[in-house]
Amino acid sequence: MSLLREAEKCIANQTRFLELNAVITPLQSQAGWLQRVRDADARRENGTQKSALDGRIIAIKDNICTRSLPTTCASAMLEKFSSPFDATVISALEESGAIIGSKTNLDEFGMGSHSTNSRFGEVKSSFCGNSGEPLSAGGSSGGSAVAVATGQCYAALGTDTGGSVRLPAAYTGTVGFKPSYGRVSRWGVVAYANSLDTVGIIGQKTSVVREVFGVLNHHDPRDPTSLPTNSRSRISALLSQSQFSNRLASRPLRIGVPLEYNLTELTPSLRKAWLSALKALEKQGHSLHPVSLSSTRHALPAYYILAPAEASSNLAKYDGIRYGTRAAGPDSGEGLNGYLYAKTRGEGFGAEVKRRILLGSFSLSADAMDNYFIQAQRIRRLVQSDFDKVFAFNNPLRTGASGDKDGVSRVDVVIGPTTSSTPPSLSSIQNDSDAMASLNAYVTDVLTVPASLAGLPAISVPVSTTKTDTNPGVDKVGIQIIGQYGDDDLVLDVGEALEQAEITV
Repeated sequence: MSLLREAEKCIANQTRFLELNAVITPLQSQAGWLQRVRDADARRENGTQKSALDGRIIAIKDNICTRSLPTTCASAMLEKFSSPFDATVISALEESGAIIGSKTNLDEFGMGSHSTNSRFGEVKSSFCGNSGEPLSAGGSSGGSAVAVATGQCYAALGTDTGGSVRLPAAYTGTVGFKPSYGRVSRWGVVAYANSLDTVGIIGQKTSVVREVFGVLNHHDPRDPTSLPTNSRSRISALLSQSQFSNRLASRPLRIGVPLEYNLTELTPSLRKAWLSALKALEKQGHSLHPVSLSSTRHALPAYYILAPAEASSNLAKYDGIRYGTRAAGPDSGEGLNGYLYAKTRGEGFGAEVKRRILLGSFSLSADAMDNYFIQAQRIRRLVQSDFDKVFAFNNPLRTGASGDKDGVSRVDVVIGPTTSSTPPSLSSIQNDSDAMASLNAYVTDVLTVPASLAGLPAISVPVSTTKTDTNPGVDKVGIQIIGQYGDDDLVLDVGEALEQAEITV
């Protein structure tokens, strides 16, 4: 298929699936995109392609800054914002010849697990439940996942703070990859929680995700959290050692099965799909080994202290004076004794964003800092330590890290479910009270948050499942592969191996 026909098909699908509300700003609003596709087609014919992405349409989550299209973060606070620059990931994609497509819908400022907290309305999955009711697309990158699942783009960028790429991928039957923290630049990405935010990639296949990652995986001097060039070289040197080089082809893998991920809340269909995936990899010659990640049971509460704390600091600048849209009319009070921007922040932020700002402000207060924020940071270190203990490859960021742990045999990757259940219906989410809906949404991240706290690479790959306890339209669930820091290529390799495995359910 020519690139032009592929692009036309993407446009047709944007119109066809308009009711799913995956897109905030459509591709057609960008000037000159059609000619760029034609130019890429010409380069493809004469063998001068810029990259594997040349002429491909990449959708962008609407919290990543683009100069040619508005950036709203799905918030009233930024509805009039136009970025004067492109994020680094946008510039990298355009240099590779990719076409920046639609800006996709999300939970406001990336805060949510179902893509229902958007000023532009909820995102609906292309899967349907009983009586044809729409299901959750996951969050917060639900728009990006649905755009990929319905063929509105070749691939899409999202952001993953605690699972916001992997969860939507699991709910929509797509592949969602969160690279190691610092591998991909965050410069130009509207911050939620700086120490956790990671630009992630969603595609129909792991091979597509790998192509996009290859374009984005570079040091960016403008991003202080970007992994430096010398650290990248050091990681490559450690991975080139004989026991780690080309592991999937040279020897069977040792696959860790995390005992703590076998939750009592795990639905039978998901547990069966997990076991089927493990058996399929075992048939390929790999060995399975139970591992304990004991601190992960504390990861979720720690995350929901740390992330809101960072969010409350990051969102403080949106006051309608320096950043953000100012509310019409005077603020509360009059004269010098009035509040300068209370009305602006009250009207500009949605309920969930305000909830997290309050949570974060409390945990950073002088009275609560030691009991909440500091304790959560300690738990984060314990979660990192648990992962370091089970992986054969030493964490290259730790002092003295050098390959294998003195010959002690550990696992190469850890494999578990991405979610504890199949996607809920949107009606069930809407019927919950505000407090209960938020609590249920927070619990949804229980299996994705540990890798985020530790900054590890993780990918969710769709695996076929039975329909005994699931919605009739859902025939795939997400299985998550987690690797040691910097071991992103192995995680992608195992993702491809799982796609190619003969899985019977």
